[in-house]
Amino acid sequence: MSTTFVRAAARLLVVPVATSVFLAAPAPASHAVDRAVATTTLTAGSPTAARVQRKVTRVALGERAVAKARSRAGSPYRYGANGPRAFDCSGLTQWVYKKLGKRLPRTSGAQAGAVRRVGKPRRGDLVFFHSGGRVYHVGIYAGKRKVWHASRPGHPVAKERIWTRSVFYGRVR
Repeated sequence: MSTTFVRAAARLLVVPVATSVFLAAPAPASHAVDRAVATTTLTAGSPTAARVQRKVTRVALGERAVAKARSRAGSPYRYGANGPRAFDCSGLTQWVYKKLGKRLPRTSGAQAGAVRRVGKPRRGDLVFFHSGGRVYHVGIYAGKRKVWHASRPGHPVAKERIWTRSVFYGRVR
């Protein structure tokens, strides 16, 4: 038999078998830790259990913030508006976190002072745009250098790429 024929026959046999093994394998565990599992599998009251609980809560809050911002996609921009039908930048972030039970001040500059600055952003963190020492815009970090925001008149709430390096990130407490 020729080598080409043997290789072709092997591919016909190996690929379906490998595919069926891959499809029959159990799915990997989710990256998000279930709050109930995290607290019951660890010793109640232990420092590790408390740390896991805080991390789960932060991750869940950030993901919910992104989902709330996404739910307002297409809402018109209006200066000074804080929802639910129209927004300006800080009105959107204030509205999103209010729906999640967190209070934020009204303006982007005041919001920058009310959050804890972080170096590595996670989804749901606030993105503050600054120039000359002044914060001029805020949005909700969507991951992969993208932000949900209400940018300016004529542009509805949308997810866009972060266009500058003059930003810092803050996490709502």
